[in-house]
Amino acid sequence: MIELRRAGAAEFTAELDTVLQTYTAAMRPPPEQLAGRQGIMRNHATFPDFTCLFAETSEGTVVGFGYGFHGAPGQWWHDVVRRGLEDREGAATAAAWFEDALEIAEIHVHPDYQGKGVGRRLVRGLCEGRRERTAVLSTHDRPTAARHLYRTLGFVDLMQMFVFPGGYEHYAIVGSTLPLRAAGRPAARPGRG
Repeated sequence: MIELRRAGAAEFTAELDTVLQTYTAAMRPPPEQLAGRQGIMRNHATFPDFTCLFAETSEGTVVGFGYGFHGAPGQWWHDVVRRGLEDREGAATAAAWFEDALEIAEIHVHPDYQGKGVGRRLVRGLCEGRRERTAVLSTHDRPTAARHLYRTLGFVDLMQMFVFPGGYEHYAIVGSTLPLRAAGRPAARPGRG
Protein backbone atom coordinates (compact mmCIF):
# COMPACT_ATOMS: atom_id res chain seq x y z
CA MET A 1 0.00 0.00 0.00
CA ILE A 2 1.25 3.48 -0.89
CA GLU A 3 0.82 6.24 1.68
CA LEU A 4 1.22 9.97 1.13
CA ARG A 5 3.35 11.99 3.54
CA ARG A 6 3.29 15.79 3.54
CA ALA A 7 6.60 17.61 3.94
CA GLY A 8 7.54 21.25 4.26
CA ALA A 9 10.49 23.02 2.71
CA ALA A 10 13.12 21.96 5.26
CA GLU A 11 12.22 18.26 5.08
CA PHE A 12 11.99 18.37 1.28
CA THR A 13 15.43 19.97 1.03
CA ALA A 14 16.88 17.39 3.43
CA GLU A 15 15.54 14.61 1.17
CA LEU A 16 16.71 16.07 -2.17
CA ASP A 17 18.94 13.07 -2.91
CA THR A 18 15.93 10.75 -2.66
CA VAL A 19 13.82 13.18 -4.69
CA LEU A 20 16.45 13.22 -7.45
CA GLN A 21 16.61 9.41 -7.54
CA THR A 22 12.85 9.26 -8.13
CA TYR A 23 13.03 12.09 -10.67
CA THR A 24 15.86 10.32 -12.53
CA ALA A 25 14.00 6.99 -12.64
CA ALA A 26 10.84 8.68 -13.95
CA MET A 27 12.35 11.18 -16.40
CA ARG A 28 15.74 9.68 -17.37
CA PRO A 29 17.42 13.07 -17.84
CA PRO A 30 21.01 13.41 -19.05
CA PRO A 31 23.28 13.12 -15.97
CA GLU A 32 24.76 16.56 -16.60
CA GLN A 33 21.33 18.13 -15.95
CA LEU A 34 20.92 16.74 -12.43
CA ALA A 35 22.96 19.36 -10.57
CA GLY A 36 20.94 22.14 -12.22
CA ARG A 37 17.67 20.37 -11.47
CA GLN A 38 18.70 19.98 -7.83
CA GLY A 39 19.43 23.71 -7.63
CA ILE A 40 16.04 24.55 -9.16
CA MET A 41 14.25 22.26 -6.69
CA ARG A 42 16.16 23.73 -3.75
CA ASN A 43 15.15 27.23 -4.90
CA HIS A 44 11.49 26.20 -5.33
CA ALA A 45 11.42 25.18 -1.66
CA THR A 46 11.93 28.88 -0.77
CA PHE A 47 8.78 30.00 -2.60
CA PRO A 48 5.61 31.05 -0.71
CA ASP A 49 3.32 28.32 0.63
CA PHE A 50 5.61 25.52 -0.62
CA THR A 51 4.26 22.05 0.04
CA CYS A 52 5.46 18.58 -0.94
CA LEU A 53 3.91 15.14 -0.87
CA PHE A 54 5.97 11.96 -0.81
CA ALA A 55 4.38 8.68 -1.93
CA GLU A 56 5.92 5.88 0.13
CA THR A 57 5.65 2.13 0.48
CA SER A 58 4.85 0.65 3.89
CA GLU A 59 8.62 0.17 4.28
CA GLY A 60 9.20 3.91 3.83
CA THR A 61 10.63 3.77 0.30
CA VAL A 62 9.81 6.90 -1.70
CA VAL A 63 8.19 5.89 -5.01
CA GLY A 64 6.82 9.28 -6.02
CA PHE A 65 6.68 12.91 -5.08
CA GLY A 66 5.02 16.14 -6.07
CA TYR A 67 5.31 19.71 -4.94
CA GLY A 68 3.92 23.13 -5.57
CA PHE A 69 3.75 26.65 -4.22
CA HIS A 70 1.92 29.92 -4.62
CA GLY A 71 2.95 31.46 -7.94
CA ALA A 72 4.10 35.07 -7.87
CA PRO A 73 5.80 37.65 -10.06
CA GLY A 74 9.57 37.26 -10.01
CA GLN A 75 9.43 33.46 -10.27
CA TRP A 76 10.89 32.39 -13.63
CA TRP A 77 8.19 29.87 -14.69
CA HIS A 78 5.37 32.14 -13.50
CA ASP A 79 6.67 35.15 -15.44
CA VAL A 80 7.50 33.27 -18.66
CA VAL A 81 4.22 31.34 -18.83
CA ARG A 82 1.99 34.23 -17.78
CA ARG A 83 3.61 36.46 -20.43
CA GLY A 84 3.14 33.71 -23.02
CA LEU A 85 -0.54 33.33 -22.17
CA GLU A 86 -1.00 37.08 -22.19
CA ASP A 87 0.55 37.28 -25.67
CA ARG A 88 -1.72 34.52 -26.99
CA GLU A 89 -4.98 35.11 -25.12
CA GLY A 90 -4.81 38.60 -23.59
CA ALA A 91 -4.15 40.14 -20.20
CA ALA A 92 -7.55 39.28 -18.71
CA THR A 93 -7.17 35.55 -19.43
CA ALA A 94 -3.61 35.51 -18.08
CA ALA A 95 -4.71 37.32 -14.92
CA ALA A 96 -7.65 34.94 -14.40
CA TRP A 97 -5.31 31.95 -14.41
CA PHE A 98 -2.18 33.37 -12.77
CA GLU A 99 -3.09 36.07 -10.24
CA ASP A 100 -3.98 33.53 -7.56
CA ALA A 101 -2.49 30.21 -8.66
CA LEU A 102 -1.03 27.11 -7.09
CA GLU A 103 1.85 26.26 -9.40
CA ILE A 104 2.48 22.52 -9.42
CA ALA A 105 6.16 22.34 -10.29
CA GLU A 106 6.87 18.61 -10.17
CA ILE A 107 4.91 15.34 -10.11
CA HIS A 108 6.97 12.18 -10.63
CA VAL A 109 6.29 8.51 -9.95
CA HIS A 110 8.87 5.74 -10.20
CA PRO A 111 8.14 3.65 -13.34
CA ASP A 112 7.48 0.52 -11.23
CA TYR A 113 4.54 2.32 -9.60
CA GLN A 114 3.09 4.21 -12.56
CA GLY A 115 -0.44 3.36 -13.66
CA LYS A 116 -1.54 2.56 -10.09
CA GLY A 117 -3.18 5.87 -9.17
CA VAL A 118 -0.16 7.32 -7.34
CA GLY A 119 0.12 10.36 -9.62
CA ARG A 120 -3.62 11.06 -9.31
CA ARG A 121 -3.37 10.94 -5.51
CA LEU A 122 -0.36 13.26 -5.55
CA VAL A 123 -2.10 15.89 -7.71
CA ARG A 124 -5.32 15.70 -5.69
CA GLY A 125 -3.37 15.83 -2.43
CA LEU A 126 -1.38 18.89 -3.48
CA CYS A 127 -4.55 20.73 -4.50
CA GLU A 128 -6.64 19.69 -1.50
CA GLY A 129 -7.31 22.51 0.92
CA ARG A 130 -5.39 25.13 -1.07
CA ARG A 131 -6.78 28.66 -0.95
CA GLU A 132 -5.72 29.61 -4.49
CA ARG A 133 -8.37 30.01 -7.17
CA THR A 134 -6.53 27.97 -9.80
CA ALA A 135 -3.84 25.32 -10.22
CA VAL A 136 -1.48 25.45 -13.21
CA LEU A 137 1.37 23.31 -14.51
CA SER A 138 3.31 22.39 -17.63
CA THR A 139 3.62 18.95 -19.18
CA HIS A 140 5.03 17.56 -22.41
CA ASP A 141 2.66 18.33 -25.28
CA ARG A 142 2.21 14.73 -26.36
CA PRO A 143 -0.53 12.15 -25.76
CA THR A 144 1.05 10.86 -22.53
CA ALA A 145 -0.45 9.23 -19.46
CA ALA A 146 0.24 12.49 -17.60
CA ARG A 147 -1.78 14.55 -20.12
CA HIS A 148 -4.65 12.08 -19.79
CA LEU A 149 -4.46 12.20 -15.99
CA TYR A 150 -4.63 15.99 -15.88
CA ARG A 151 -7.64 16.04 -18.20
CA THR A 152 -9.52 13.53 -16.05
CA LEU A 153 -8.86 15.76 -13.03
CA GLY A 154 -10.39 18.77 -14.79
CA PHE A 155 -7.32 20.52 -16.17
CA VAL A 156 -7.85 22.27 -19.51
CA ASP A 157 -5.27 23.35 -22.08
CA LEU A 158 -4.33 27.00 -21.70
CA MET A 159 -1.55 26.84 -24.32
CA GLN A 160 -0.22 24.10 -26.56
CA MET A 161 3.11 23.85 -28.39
CA PHE A 162 4.73 26.20 -25.87
CA VAL A 163 8.54 26.31 -25.99
CA PHE A 164 10.37 27.71 -22.98
CA PRO A 165 13.17 30.23 -23.65
CA GLY A 166 16.36 28.39 -24.55
CA GLY A 167 14.47 25.12 -24.99
CA TYR A 168 13.23 23.09 -27.92
CA GLU A 169 10.61 20.70 -26.49
CA HIS A 170 6.92 21.48 -26.82
CA TYR A 171 4.89 21.80 -23.64
CA ALA A 172 1.23 22.16 -22.85
CA ILE A 173 0.33 24.64 -20.14
CA VAL A 174 -2.77 23.38 -18.34
CA GLY A 175 -4.94 24.75 -15.57
CA SER A 176 -7.92 23.95 -13.40
CA THR A 177 -10.04 25.91 -11.00
CA LEU A 178 -9.82 24.84 -7.36
CA PRO A 179 -11.07 22.78 -5.76
CA LEU A 180 -10.47 20.14 -8.43
CA ARG A 181 -13.63 18.86 -10.01
CA ALA A 182 -15.32 15.74 -8.78
CA ALA A 183 -15.20 12.76 -11.15
CA GLY A 184 -17.67 13.18 -14.01
CA ARG A 185 -18.16 16.95 -13.53
CA PRO A 186 -17.13 19.15 -16.48
CA ALA A 187 -14.07 21.38 -16.13
CA ALA A 188 -14.60 25.04 -15.30
CA ARG A 189 -12.82 28.19 -16.39
CA PRO A 190 -11.96 30.82 -13.75
CA GLY A 191 -14.97 32.94 -12.89
CA ARG A 192 -17.42 30.44 -14.39
CA GLY A 193 -17.54 28.01 -11.42
